[in-house]
Amino acid sequence: MAETYKRLGTLTSTGTITTADTLYTVPAATTGVVSTVVVCNQTASAQTYRICVNTTAAFATSGYLMFGATVPANDSTFLSIGIGLSATNVLVCSSSSASVSFNAFGAEIT
Repeated sequence: MAETYKRLGTLTSTGTITTADTLYTVPAATTGVVSTVVVCNQTASAQTYRICVNTTAAFATSGYLMFGATVPANDSTFLSIGIGLSATNVLVCSSSSASVSFNAFGAEIT
């Protein structure tokens, strides 16, 4: 089994809190390990965000890791998650502003 440590995904939110933006999809025949997610707010006011794990690129009530969490103005939140994801699982997120970005770091095991 080979382990590849890397930035798993990066995106800037669409700015609609109810729209699931895909941050990372685990490739087929792979296990994904998400160690850290960084939420960066590039605005002068606090913003809310959501993070969810699902089998599709959509929010699922049972998969929320964060719901209605707040990232302060001009600041970042570092989330040490350490979760394993099965092949084709999807890490989705959203925020209340199009000036909030998400980055996921971890490893892929093949």
